[in-house]
Amino acid sequence: MWYKTVLSLLLILGLSACKEDNKTVKQTEVTFKKEGELTINKIITDSSTVTIDIEIADTDFDIQTGLMYRNSMKTNQGMLFVFNDETKRFFYMKNTKIPLDLIFINANKRIVSFQKNAKPFDESSLPSGVPAKYVLEINAGLIDTWNLSVGDSIVY
Repeated sequence: MWYKTVLSLLLILGLSACKEDNKTVKQTEVTFKKEGELTINKIITDSSTVTIDIEIADTDFDIQTGLMYRNSMKTNQGMLFVFNDETKRFFYMKNTKIPLDLIFINANKRIVSFQKNAKPFDESSLPSGVPAKYVLEINAGLIDTWNLSVGDSIVY
């Protein structure tokens, strides 16, 4: 008989321990961290078109995370992805709240292709189409605003 009492107490304690907690997890916004400056030079005029502050993604974690979970980015800011090799690249906008332009750059630091106006949270593939060693992400629309072209070069 005593075991029924113990069993009943254990059941009551177990049910009360399963009480649903209504904890809210708040996503911490990731903020921009300036790690350098990047200048884009026009191939036609060989003049500097724009200089921006960049955050560099060169570790596996930084490359996988990129600009995810950020609410905004200033016009004079961008993220430069630096890879160890030059190959075709494929990006997507998972967990990315900011519409972006992607600039694909070869090992000689020449722009080789673009993906314009990538939509927030869109997980469709955004391919480079040609081999690239670097990818620069900037706010959507800036490729056209700055009149960038394939063949333009970067210095950082």
